[in-house]
Amino acid sequence: MNNKLETMSNLFEDKEIRSVWNSEKEEYFFSVADVISALTEAKIPRNY
Repeated sequence: MNNKLETMSNLFEDKEIRSVWNSEKEEYFFSVADVISALTEAKIPRNY
């Protein structure tokens, strides 16, 4: 399996969202905590 960890920027007003590419299934997985932080601006996104 060739997984690649990436950080996507310029999404949601320059907030960074971490992602992992699964080359076998050809799909991305995104960090939920990063997405919540970008959308809600919560100080502690894990508690949201």
